[in-house]
Amino acid sequence: MTPWLTSFTAATITAVGLTVFAGSASAQAPASLADRQERRVDNRQERQADRIEDGVASGQITRREQLRLERQQRHIKRMERRAEADGKVTAREAVRIEKAQDRSSRKIRHARHDRQRRGQ
Repeated sequence: MTPWLTSFTAATITAVGLTVFAGSASAQAPASLADRQERRVDNRQERQADRIEDGVASGQITRREQLRLERQQRHIKRMERRAEADGKVTAREAVRIEKAQDRSSRKIRHARHDRQRRGQ
């Protein structure tokens, strides 16, 4: 092998190695803002579902209230899926989803503390 071919081969191997290393580093990049927002929305939905279940288990939420609250949670989930359908959740869509979650949270709290009791 000629000296220039040896150095060319070494340079090529180095370049390929650096490209592979850079690719693996970018694959481990921190989650994007959209991913964090989606996880936050999903986590909040789970917490609200847990609050509804806890209210039902303790008798604080009646069957009718439970059905209404669960229907609201499904509506929020549909809003989220529609917003994500085009691949990007706009700021306006995110605000609408968060406001719907806020309303639902207030309704869950009200249902748990309105002194109506589920028949035991």
